[in-house]
Amino acid sequence: MSEYKLIDLRQRPDLKEEAAKWFHEKWKVPAEAYLECMDAYLKKETEYGWYLCMDEVKIVAGNGVIENDFHDRKDLHPNICAVYTEEEYRNKGIAGELLNMTVEDLRSKGISPVYLVTDHIGFYERYGWEFYSMAQGDGEDHLTRVYIHR
Repeated sequence: MSEYKLIDLRQRPDLKEEAAKWFHEKWKVPAEAYLECMDAYLKKETEYGWYLCMDEVKIVAGNGVIENDFHDRKDLHPNICAVYTEEEYRNKGIAGELLNMTVEDLRSKGISPVYLVTDHIGFYERYGWEFYSMAQGDGEDHLTRVYIHR
């Protein structure tokens, strides 16, 4: 991964607008929602951060941390959210490195365990995540998997 750089948004607050737009394009959540969370993080109102992988000046992967990732298990928090890697950058270990960076950053701030919701089976387990329970996604008619990283 030497050609890529993993960063915390606090290291590059100038990327906030670009990052919010990038996450919006991937997940269709309004960019304003990302900006609100990013602003709270940059102003140190929360330690729930945003993490990016850069290839030169281009965002190629990222994730964030929020209280709840749109599911009914409000007791399971915080949640890593918006995990995404551009297709041409997949299978290079980038998502795993970002997840590890995120978990370690949170742990260094006394925040553990951490949760995430996903329909993927087999991916997160490679990075120390364990299946925890099922949750009902907001506005969804099926249950989704909740993972925990202790």
